[in-house]
Amino acid sequence: MACGEAGRSPDKGMDMRKTFAVCAAFVASAIGTHAVHAEQFRVELSAPAAEDSGYEGRLILIIASDDTREPRFQVEASYDGAQVFGLPVTDFRKGQARTIGTSVPGYPGRKLTDVPAGTYTVQAVLHKYDSFRLGNGKVVKLPAARGAGQNWRKEPGNLISKPIKVDFDPKRAGEIKLALTDVLSPIEEPKDTEFVRHFKFKSDRLSKFWGRDVYIRGHVLVPKDFDKHPEARYPLAVFHGHFPDDFGGFRTTPPDADIKCEPSKRFSNEPCYNRTEQQEAYDFYKQWVSPDFPRMLIVEIDHSNPYYDDSYAVNSANIGPYGDAITYDFIPALEKQFRGIGEGWSRFLYGGSTGGWEALAVQVFYPDQYNGAFAACPDPIDFRQVMVTNIYDDKNAYWREGAFGRVAKPGKRDYLGHVSLTIEDENRLELVLGDKTRSGGQWDIWEAVYSPMGADGYPQRIWDKATGVIDPAVAAHWRENYDLRHILERDWQKLAPKLQGKIHIYVGDMDNFYLNNAVYLMEDFLKKAQPAYGGEITYGDRAEHCWNGDPSLPNSISRLRYNSMYVPKILKRIEAAAPKGADLKSWRYK
Repeated sequence: MACGEAGRSPDKGMDMRKTFAVCAAFVASAIGTHAVHAEQFRVELSAPAAEDSGYEGRLILIIASDDTREPRFQVEASYDGAQVFGLPVTDFRKGQARTIGTSVPGYPGRKLTDVPAGTYTVQAVLHKYDSFRLGNGKVVKLPAARGAGQNWRKEPGNLISKPIKVDFDPKRAGEIKLALTDVLSPIEEPKDTEFVRHFKFKSDRLSKFWGRDVYIRGHVLVPKDFDKHPEARYPLAVFHGHFPDDFGGFRTTPPDADIKCEPSKRFSNEPCYNRTEQQEAYDFYKQWVSPDFPRMLIVEIDHSNPYYDDSYAVNSANIGPYGDAITYDFIPALEKQFRGIGEGWSRFLYGGSTGGWEALAVQVFYPDQYNGAFAACPDPIDFRQVMVTNIYDDKNAYWREGAFGRVAKPGKRDYLGHVSLTIEDENRLELVLGDKTRSGGQWDIWEAVYSPMGADGYPQRIWDKATGVIDPAVAAHWRENYDLRHILERDWQKLAPKLQGKIHIYVGDMDNFYLNNAVYLMEDFLKKAQPAYGGEITYGDRAEHCWNGDPSLPNSISRLRYNSMYVPKILKRIEAAAPKGADLKSWRYK
């Protein structure tokens, strides 16, 4: 494949024997081994020209040893994931070149020369950014939410190359070429069915913040015979969690007869976990339409945004007033369309992990608007244990340091305590995938939600992404605005009457991400708080992420039963808190 003018690197002073070159041309590459030894890759980008100016975004190059699936789907914070390199690009036009050199950080290998000689499948992706003129006048360049939940591997409009198989040797001269030829297609919005309806809401608050139209979407599970009972008004359960492309965990047919079994990497008791998931979804449908199941609404919310697959459902200096937009605008509008009761006693929150934090945070920040939060395996709810880091007292997020040595802080474990990655691993990968908090990763979204906005319009770093050194001023901002245990303890006398009986937390004591640590600290406060909080906190023995509070089931099943697990608890809260004259009958039809 001839590169011609497109092959000229703009970094003329760089040692081209140790670089990846990225250029634009009309070249398509098919899978097939290129029997050439090389120490550099030239990735030719053959995408259409941008509408008004050159492309801006993150250029990502992936090298994979596994040829059974595309390299872009193998990037993960893991010692056995694909190798990845990333570079910011601006005004990137067809026919130009960009170069990734040895100074560009990679993961797991830190630089190109760390990649051992071998046969690999390689692919390039351009994760496209848009310009946002915020309501405060600042201009930021971020990946717009385009329907894939901020998944750069799938986001419509991103540019990708066809994977090719190559022989690579960093010690021998030569080059291997790729071509970014394909533009990822738009994703169709889901269609309404008998039980799942869809709601699209334009938020004036968020549109003002972002300087463009912003929508929140709801995937609503409606009860049996919803259209036959126009007189009924329903309680609402908000199932918080990561980006939903539709309502999940619900299907009206038995598992596929010809399903190809996929064993769970996480649960050794599940040799055909995809079938188990389908069976659980079908069992929930049968329960949903059964005569004794309460008729109610459940909504999963798509509030994906330029930083992540969801907003964390609170107001944020960097992401905008999502808390107010969801609670004061979106929820009432949804209840109006789907005949919700529309009062605080009839609304409930639950979810796991990110959704667990959101459920609890929303209940704390909007105590009168909801009647109970059931938070499973919540993201850190006390920042003295952000997984394993006390951001107030520790100096470094990556290391425990002594006078003569240091040890890495763990980031993930299994139920036996075996560690598979470190905190630094995850953060290094995020830095490769995007600077300025733009990776779309877990640590970056905490930073985007919790941190103040910097002078450049991007979130202030909680710690240096390369070294792990913590900024105490940013940590103090986190504490006063988003540390849920601190906020509850600080404001308990005011909040306690509003939260009586509404806080319920469930977590495995071997949570993979050490999320039980912060729950212990929350429990220490709540069990001595006066007046008493009146809720529950329970732990699953050797249970991992994301145990839902049911000790009778294995973790592999309990994590699939959020929608049915909390219904009895919701009914109990309704009986305890519904005001005199409340509608307790119209939604209990058979």
